[in-house]
Amino acid sequence: MQLAGKVALITGTGSGIGKAAALLMAKEGARVAAIDRNSAESQQTVEQIQQQGGEAMTAVADISQPDQMQQAIEQVVATFGRLDIVFANAGINGVWAPIEELQPDEWDKTIDTNLRGTFLTVKYAIPYLKQQGGAVVINSSVNGTRIFSNTGATAYACSKAAQVAFAKMVALELAKYRIRVNVICPGAIETDIDESTQQRNVEQEKEPVEFPSGRIPLTDGKPGSAHQVAQLVLFLVSDAASHITGTELWIDGGESLLQG
Repeated sequence: MQLAGKVALITGTGSGIGKAAALLMAKEGARVAAIDRNSAESQQTVEQIQQQGGEAMTAVADISQPDQMQQAIEQVVATFGRLDIVFANAGINGVWAPIEELQPDEWDKTIDTNLRGTFLTVKYAIPYLKQQGGAVVINSSVNGTRIFSNTGATAYACSKAAQVAFAKMVALELAKYRIRVNVICPGAIETDIDESTQQRNVEQEKEPVEFPSGRIPLTDGKPGSAHQVAQLVLFLVSDAASHITGTELWIDGGESLLQG
């Protein structure tokens, strides 16, 4: 098993990519620490891992709150004794609206969750990763990195672009401790995140863009799966990627090449 003996901390494990990554890492031998705002959904993931013979625990925390994240990570290390892997996955789409209509508090909520949350997740994990080295993967997006035609997604796109810069800055800073930091940029993936997106009057500002039939060239328009993204995360945190750091990887079936 690729991750035998390692402890993996994953945020946003209640569904989608986070859940798929938790299940896959557990299957590969990692002890999984699931951190989520929703204890019920996260606990379901933990129980599924345990039913399959794996070890897992859950901790409840809002990733945008320093005290909660610090305490959650301390709880993980107190339970499992170490920390080797961090998948900073949790995030929101937030409100998508024309820039004149986007309210400051709506902007702040998206930036706080996606960017500040990533910062806090990595910050409080570093002291434990330093002890033996490790791997960090940050979940960004095609939005803000290759795609800029999703009108109204300004706050979201800015948070996702900033995550890429954050990963590269931190990768260089932490390399001397044998901590690798990489960032993935998924395109259309079958998850629940779109259900929480609040769109307001974006059509009136959207520039017309014409696409060939099928917006995802590799699959004739079919979105990718959370399991496919989890497999990329598994590769990046495994020894197979031991010489990769500070790198962003797009997993979108060519969507961003066509739509950007």
